Amino acid sequence: MIIQFLGAARTTTGSMYLLTVNNKKILLECGLYQGKRSDSYDQNQQFSFDPATLDAAILSHAHIDHCGNFPNLYKQGFRGNIFCTHATQDLAAILLQDSAHIQESDAEYVSKVRSRKNEPPVEPLYTKEDAEKVVRQFVAIGYDRPINVCEGVTLHFRDAGHILGSAQVILDIQEGDRSFRYLFTGDVGRGGDPILRDPQPVEDVDYLQIESTYGNRLHDSKAVDADEKVAGVIGNIFKNKGKVIVPAFAVGRTQQIVWALNQLVQKKIIEPVPVFVDSPLAVNATEVYRLHPECFNKEIYEFLMSEGNPFEMSNLLYIRNIEQSKKLNTVKGPAMIISASGMAEAGRILHHLKNNIGNANNMILFMGFCAEHTLGAKIKSGQSPVNIFGEPYEVKAKVASLDSLSGHADKNELIAHVNRIGGDLKKIFVIHGEEEQSLSFAETLKKMKPRAEVIVPVKGQQAECR
Repeated sequence: MIIQFLGAARTTTGSMYLLTVNNKKILLECGLYQGKRSDSYDQNQQFSFDPATLDAAILSHAHIDHCGNFPNLYKQGFRGNIFCTHATQDLAAILLQDSAHIQESDAEYVSKVRSRKNEPPVEPLYTKEDAEKVVRQFVAIGYDRPINVCEGVTLHFRDAGHILGSAQVILDIQEGDRSFRYLFTGDVGRGGDPILRDPQPVEDVDYLQIESTYGNRLHDSKAVDADEKVAGVIGNIFKNKGKVIVPAFAVGRTQQIVWALNQLVQKKIIEPVPVFVDSPLAVNATEVYRLHPECFNKEIYEFLMSEGNPFEMSNLLYIRNIEQSKKLNTVKGPAMIISASGMAEAGRILHHLKNNIGNANNMILFMGFCAEHTLGAKIKSGQSPVNIFGEPYEVKAKVASLDSLSGHADKNELIAHVNRIGGDLKKIFVIHGEEEQSLSFAETLKKMKPRAEVIVPVKGQQAECR
């Protein structure tokens, strides 16, 4: 088997890996590369292979940096099955439609700018129709249910504990008289998640492909401590009648925050101030969460069965309508606004930042990773002023960051996960991390697994497994 690393190699975005086995081609992930608009469009537009020649594809989870370019793959000729879990299929359906809307809107905006310069318009990377049609190619299977992907390749999914439906991809390969097991971890959760089950161990692994987003970093605490952490950070802001603005990913982080607030209010740790989830995508994603209790840990499953919906509160309002969103600008007194995107690169969060970042009584609260060069990363690093919609804004609001709710395992949690993996590892491929993180984690792995060859591939690099 040959694997080629086409994305998320020494970076955290654009996951894509091409497997060639028994003369069949399988694409593992098809994520959007996210960065500067011009660089992103060029990288996402062009594939280094002919999509029509692919035999199948596999998706570990529904985050856009893992699934967001599948509509373009369809647009350029791919017609094979895309294997994933049931929850991933449901989440991807709404996320890809949202991504298509962004692609069309961006193309319209750029075309208007170009028209003023008498330049031709640009086409969107893909359309809503492309997104709708590629979802028809999704084939959902349950965890630990084997399925034959193509000749000599059997697929299992094992829970990764990262977001709803996230999976580790287990491939049992038979090539002639040789057989081996290849494990792609996808994105690994921390364990002890307030909503999801823990990442599951995998046995008899020969080749390992593992993420390294936090390969040399430690989070501040376990997710189970999130309630107290959140309360400690936001309590004084509410006492001073300020607003807490939370850039949050629509899938995963938003639901974690809502559940944490639910518990804080029930335990009377904080007063039930108005909370607004202002993101149509987050609203839709939360509805999908309710449909998949098979992904929940014991605590939240029992809450669902005995108490009701864990993602609802009397002081919580979900907002889809743009007019309702605009009215949040006039809200007086303490409040929390949760809005996408988590890295503050697009979406309604930009309007809320613009309207609230200049007030010293307010707080901008980040709950996870922000990639380099994003607006979120600039605000977290203390930069001021920052550009929002092309205009500079002084950052007078307090800025805080909590890793407690991060969906990614940190260095020690990745080490623990590797220790749970059984088998005599021959090669380990370290991917999905900024170069410094990947290289550092590779050094850690070399000490842990001295018999294994540890590789930090660059984009386009190939490796053989047999």
